[in-house]
Amino acid sequence: MIDAENKLKALQDKYSLTGQSLEHYLEGLLLSNYLSYWDYVHLDTLLSLQNPRTDFPDEKIFIVYHQITELYFNLCLHELDQIANNGVDIQENGHVKGNFKELSLEFFKERLKRLNRYFDALIYSFEIMIEGMQKEQFTKFRMALLPASGFQSAQYRKIEMASTDLVNLVHKDKRDQLFAYISKKEVFDLIYWKEGAIDADTHKKTFTLKQFEKKYADDFEQFAQEYDGKNLWQKYLELKRTGGVDDELIELLKSYDHKVNVAWPMAHMRSAARYLEKKSGKSEKATGGTNWKKYLPPRFQMRIFYPELYSESELKNWGKN
Repeated sequence: MIDAENKLKALQDKYSLTGQSLEHYLEGLLLSNYLSYWDYVHLDTLLSLQNPRTDFPDEKIFIVYHQITELYFNLCLHELDQIANNGVDIQENGHVKGNFKELSLEFFKERLKRLNRYFDALIYSFEIMIEGMQKEQFTKFRMALLPASGFQSAQYRKIEMASTDLVNLVHKDKRDQLFAYISKKEVFDLIYWKEGAIDADTHKKTFTLKQFEKKYADDFEQFAQEYDGKNLWQKYLELKRTGGVDDELIELLKSYDHKVNVAWPMAHMRSAARYLEKKSGKSEKATGGTNWKKYLPPRFQMRIFYPELYSESELKNWGKN
């Protein structure tokens, strides 16, 4: 009974801040309908978001798969945000001491474990793409999707920027152009994926890249600036300066690095090969016109989030196995 009284008092204090009495809120609660599962997850809306552009049945698989992928990316960004901006409140005598938080080792590791699990699910899920559609159907309905491309996943680009310093996302062939005085904007212009959307025949930007930049360029630059000092690598260095890192954290970072930059693109590569390779040895372009054979293989990109954590041998053999 005492506990119930304390809760009522806490509710009264909470709702008094709105200028309304607790009685009014309780009356509204009595009038409210019960919450259902389908309303909570917005199921009807969710199931209305698949709108194929052709009559090929397997196009729905293609759409749902990519929607699920984007939801996992959203979960990844949720965890990255927590690591960057949250942690354990610094408290004194049960009260928050100041308007800041301190990232703890255990908090960092727990969120990294979540990120690794999400990418495990994403990597394994590519079997749906590789084995789950008829090639004949895919090669037909994909023509109705031009010039849209998974290349245009803004959330994936943000995951990369929130995971490492921007310099590690520069295309490997352009890293010799980096100097101490180069601006963040200039570094951003050298980012690896822009090179991946250059037409192999004309050597010009594909329309897919032009669309992508038009919609997200400003957002990306703002996001990159926001995470400049609080991406995963910077948060690791922050903990290291205080002696707050351990071997498990390092292994979790390396595992995450490998999953995002090797296992995930290789799963994507297998899918592309399944549907775009021809018996003649030639291959179709991706729907966005990207040169997927040069863009996807990790040994070509040599994209590594945390190169300082690896031995010379590990770096040399990155993406080869």
